[in-house]
Amino acid sequence: TMKVNQVELVISAVKQEQYPNDMLPEIALAGRSNVGKSSFINRMIQRKNMARTSSKPGKTQTLNFYLINEMLYFVDVPGYGYAKVSNKERQAWGKMMEQYFSTRKQLKLAILIVDLRHKPTEDDLLMYDFFKHYEIPTLVIATKMDKVPKTKRPSHLKKIKEELDLEAGDILLPFSSETGEGKNEVWGAIRKFI
Repeated sequence: TMKVNQVELVISAVKQEQYPNDMLPEIALAGRSNVGKSSFINRMIQRKNMARTSSKPGKTQTLNFYLINEMLYFVDVPGYGYAKVSNKERQAWGKMMEQYFSTRKQLKLAILIVDLRHKPTEDDLLMYDFFKHYEIPTLVIATKMDKVPKTKRPSHLKKIKEELDLEAGDILLPFSSETGEGKNEVWGAIRKFI
C-alpha cells in the first residue's frame, strides 16, 4: 500500500501559466459534483478534510493540484453536470479542461468517479468519452461500495462497464470512502501508470 506522508495543495489554477512545472506525473480526478470526489481524495491521502467539499457544487472552477509525497499530483477537476452553472461558465470550464487534457504531457491517468449503486449518468458517459477523445488512460472508480451488498457488486460493476463501453486497458474498481475498502487496489492501479 502507499503510505502518504506529505500532501500539500500547491495551487488552485485558473489558467495554464499557473500549472506546476516540475514535470511530476499527474492524475486527473473527475466526477459529478455530488458523487463524493472530495471524500475519495481525502480517503486516498489519509487526510480528514484536505480536499474541501464545496457547499456550492460546481462552483470550484479551478484545477486543484495536490502534491503527494513530492512524487505525483492529484489534479482535482471541477465537478461537472451541475445544472445551475451558467452557459458562459460551462464554456469557460470546457475550454480550460480541453486545454489541460489535450496538451498536458505530465497527465498519465484520468480517474472518473461514478456511483456503484446507479448506472452511469449522461454526464459520466460524456466525461468518459472526453477522456477517450484525448486518448487518456482511464481508471473508473465505482464509489459507495459499502452501500451495495457483496453479492450484488459484480452485477453492478458489469452494468457500469457495459454502459460506459469501457475500452480495453481501462480499469474499473469498486471503492468505499467510508470504510477504505478498495484503497490499496486503487493505489496499485495508479502505480502502473506513473
